[in-house]
Amino acid sequence: MSNDDKLKVRQTKSKKKALKELTIVRDIIFWIDVVGEGKNENAIFARPFNDKEAFPQKLTIQKYNIKNNFHGYGGKSYQCIDYKNKFYLVWIDQITKAVWYQIFKEVASNYRSQNKYLDSVQEPRQLSKSIDGNFDSSFVISKKKFLYGICEINNRDYLFSLNLKKTKQDIHRIKKFKNFAGALSSNTSVKLLSWVEWDSPYMPWEKNDLFFAQIDLDGEIQKIKKFSNKLINANKKVSFFQPYWISETLLVCSEDSSGWWNLLFLDVSEIENILIKKKVERNLIEYGAAQWVSGITFFSGTIKNLFCLAKKQNNFIMEQYKDLELVREFSTPFSLISDFSVFRKKVLLKGFGFDFLGIVFEIDFAEKVLSNFSKQLHIDHIKDCSKPESFWFKGFEEQSTHSFLYKPLVENFKKPPLLVRAHSGPTSFFDGSYNPEVQYWTSKGFFVAEVNYGGSSGFGKEYRERLNYKWGIVDSYDCKALALELTKSNLVDSEKVLISGNSAGGLTALNCLLYESIFKAAICKYPVIDLKDMHYNTHRFEKNYLNSLVGNYEKNHDDYINRSPINHIYKIKKPTLLFHGKKDKVISYKQTLKIQEILNKNNKYSEVIFFENEGHGFKNVETKEVVMKKSHDFLKNALNL
Repeated sequence: MSNDDKLKVRQTKSKKKALKELTIVRDIIFWIDVVGEGKNENAIFARPFNDKEAFPQKLTIQKYNIKNNFHGYGGKSYQCIDYKNKFYLVWIDQITKAVWYQIFKEVASNYRSQNKYLDSVQEPRQLSKSIDGNFDSSFVISKKKFLYGICEINNRDYLFSLNLKKTKQDIHRIKKFKNFAGALSSNTSVKLLSWVEWDSPYMPWEKNDLFFAQIDLDGEIQKIKKFSNKLINANKKVSFFQPYWISETLLVCSEDSSGWWNLLFLDVSEIENILIKKKVERNLIEYGAAQWVSGITFFSGTIKNLFCLAKKQNNFIMEQYKDLELVREFSTPFSLISDFSVFRKKVLLKGFGFDFLGIVFEIDFAEKVLSNFSKQLHIDHIKDCSKPESFWFKGFEEQSTHSFLYKPLVENFKKPPLLVRAHSGPTSFFDGSYNPEVQYWTSKGFFVAEVNYGGSSGFGKEYRERLNYKWGIVDSYDCKALALELTKSNLVDSEKVLISGNSAGGLTALNCLLYESIFKAAICKYPVIDLKDMHYNTHRFEKNYLNSLVGNYEKNHDDYINRSPINHIYKIKKPTLLFHGKKDKVISYKQTLKIQEILNKNNKYSEVIFFENEGHGFKNVETKEVVMKKSHDFLKNALNL
């Protein structure tokens, strides 16, 4: 691999700290980063807000693996709670399989020295005993020094509490949920808790319920109330997203009863009579996302200064509300936003764009702020970058379907080969953010197309539900339709069209190779190839995923067989390259191992490559380099480039 090729792959490795899981509390921002040589050891760091040159202070000194494995995909792994003018730092450690916490106080700015911004006022304590399960990090602390949280034990979720005055205690299970729960939060006095629950056969973005609970002085639940309203969810399936308290009695969330995740403000002055304070309906705007991981944040702040994110077309906007009234809307250059949090008028987020990597954005809204962030952000744009073009085409049943097109950066061919990319999920989406793999192929003269096939999120509920009972049909059809559209437009070489996909996208890619003659080769990473095996053996969170994608297993058994590439692999005569990690807990590499011999026999260019230390999603840069090198060599032979 040339140095230029390595640079393309390594562009995601910043020379600076990665700043993962950012959050702001008062004038301090917190984040997680790897420490030492071991990849299973990390720490929580802190520095003053809006001082990127400040040397980070390491807060967790002992050896920890701070990580969230809740529901298999995890999410944010710690929480910093502003409690009685101190910082209560609570985290999940995978070495001890327990919850830990430590208390800090802020060092006055005129006394800060040796890069120290927080003083420890209590040494780290292991709050809970080890559990054979997983914790979520949506922690709440009550005035009686109880810590509330949600955990997962023996395939069931529980609301639990821990006494902050004790150590290595058994978790006190307050409530056993019917199945799944998440997004725990509380009002300012911590007399009311809220959370969302969902159960078979639904995923959280298909249907969930919003609950409230009163707790007494002893930390026990007095009363539980499920929110039900004839205007919202009494007679239809609705998904609630991020219930978040902005005062003692007011809660904001988003819900998709209108077909889009729109804002809803609830008055919970009386738990028995929860009222809609305000409902905001805006078509073509999403104030939410599919909840694959916990801790996704679109709302932050208080009733006096509430900031909300929303996906509007291909970019995010940010809105500022005061006393529930929209006062300003800010356009941003970001195609993706993560790590969003607000303290008073200070806003922190990480933004990603079409031609720049994630940048940490810190701004104090107490000062003058332009409505267009682009004019005041210093962004290091990546040169020699193919920027995406948003392109709509007619997909399955002539429905308007979205994609991103990337034109080649160099002219290496009379007509460029076309690489069609199918995203994972499948309830996910391509957002057009800078992707080194895409740029690698455009720098080699390839035309790249990313397909937001029917079933993708970010385009409203109806778009999301196009894939219901039709996974393996709609997605493959949409990929084929886009490829045909581009070849008919004479933009690409019709004899050199290939498809790639990871995980669920692998099933799409392999089905395309099976049934669509336009595709000449496929490259897949850790692909879904056996729906029957997925039904029986996938992890708990996805156990019911196939109910909506394919249908009830007993009633639709034939569809599970017919749409599984493993049952038709002998029909694939075209070159196929597969990669799989042997530590994959979502899709066993043994499934890919089963088809290795057949693929190798059917086409001399086919190859299956395994990685000993990779799981579901390749993490090591060295692995990514091998994948790109092998993929390029494979296509040179398979397509006779």
